Amino acid sequence: DDDMIPMLKNYKEAGVKVFLLTNSYWKYTSTCMNYLYHGKKVDADLQNRNEWLELFDIVVVGSCKPAYLKDPNLSLFRVNHEDGSLLNTEGVYEIEGLGPNGADKFLSVGNTFQGGNWLHLQAMLETKAGEEILYVGDHLYGDVLRSKRALGWRTAFIVPELPTEMKIYRDNLKLYNQITKVRKLRDELNIWADELRMQASQSNSDDIVRKLDEIEEDDIKIKSLLSKLGNKYHAAFHPIWGQTFQAGYMDSRFSYYVQNYACVYMSKASNLRFSTTERSFRTSQEMMPHHQILVDPMAVFEED
Repeated sequence: DDDMIPMLKNYKEAGVKVFLLTNSYWKYTSTCMNYLYHGKKVDADLQNRNEWLELFDIVVVGSCKPAYLKDPNLSLFRVNHEDGSLLNTEGVYEIEGLGPNGADKFLSVGNTFQGGNWLHLQAMLETKAGEEILYVGDHLYGDVLRSKRALGWRTAFIVPELPTEMKIYRDNLKLYNQITKVRKLRDELNIWADELRMQASQSNSDDIVRKLDEIEEDDIKIKSLLSKLGNKYHAAFHPIWGQTFQAGYMDSRFSYYVQNYACVYMSKASNLRFSTTERSFRTSQEMMPHHQILVDPMAVFEED
């Protein structure tokens, strides 16, 4: 992702503290990050420089997520860049013991760590409120759900499948609209049938019975048509699993967790470059079904 490094540099230049939190250990992290930073495999001399560290204020490897996000007793170690060896720290107590600007003094010795827990991270970031942290991750349980539910962190969920999902949806929009219209027609027929049944309860007539029989026949035909259209639409996304975010006409379980635990979601982290560090993202208004009826211009509201 060519836009990732410029985006991270922009955040740093704007004074935003940026951290890397990974379950991978130092040697693997160093190798991967050097490759990403330089865009190629580097020799030992260049790798040992670890120039990518300039992108981050804090780097935590071997974090053992999701335990990192819920176990306050995990110990924090400093990492020696040269050989990956570890040095004990006193964590939060050490930061507090350093007095004013304790976090800055603590990080001036080195900003690469292994293990620890969220209390260490928040102390190094000098923040106590989880809402001040935006955590970007691609693992629904290990990254997003736990950090949001347990710590109240703001979360950005990475869904790489999103562009493909949106393209398929766009390419099949005509089919989707056709399904929507046929479903609406079926609902209208069911409403009409219900009105006829209410009339029949008061004055039964052969005409009403005939109309109800015709509606039932039409409903069977529409149901069959919807089944064919639905299977075609389903297979456009995946022949077996269908859409990622929907199961039939309802949100999928995956979609439920994304909506409830991801403050924002996107196909890649560098999409954040499209907004400044001052941008506020606010939730759209949620509406219960009865609210949707009330705002529908075609709905009729009567008071007793």
